[in-house]
Amino acid sequence: MKHLKEGEKAPLFSAKDQNGNKISLKEYLGKKVVLYFYPEDDTPTCTIQACNLRDNHSLLEKEGYVVIGVSPDDSNKHKKFETKFTLPFTLLEDPNHKIINLYGVWGPKQLYGRHYEGLHRTTFVVDEKGIIIKIFLKPRNKAHAEEILKHTNK
Repeated sequence: MKHLKEGEKAPLFSAKDQNGNKISLKEYLGKKVVLYFYPEDDTPTCTIQACNLRDNHSLLEKEGYVVIGVSPDDSNKHKKFETKFTLPFTLLEDPNHKIINLYGVWGPKQLYGRHYEGLHRTTFVVDEKGIIIKIFLKPRNKAHAEEILKHTNK
């Protein structure tokens, strides 16, 4: 697993969103980005995290943040997830793990004694110049927006 560090340039990428549009991180230069990686749409923990970001979206926007979620799911599954939970932000598909590997968030995991490869829930906060200013390796899913605002608005 590649490990990015705070202060490094965020790797650029492009991918399809839940509406089938091609989105590039380069488009967001000049804006602050909350780039959050999550394992799977419509699962309990991923839904809690997404709904926390949804419920606090106006606060994040007020502080100048754009929220972008990335998971291995395809755009059709993302669209269902967006619709079911009225998510007001972009969800990018990454079934081939190109972005996931670029950001180093795929690797060995363990659950109930079972070892497997999977996505490590991680959030990168990127500033207007494209620099990673904060990495949350274990986001507090029920209070993720709050921790983003607390740790980046000092």
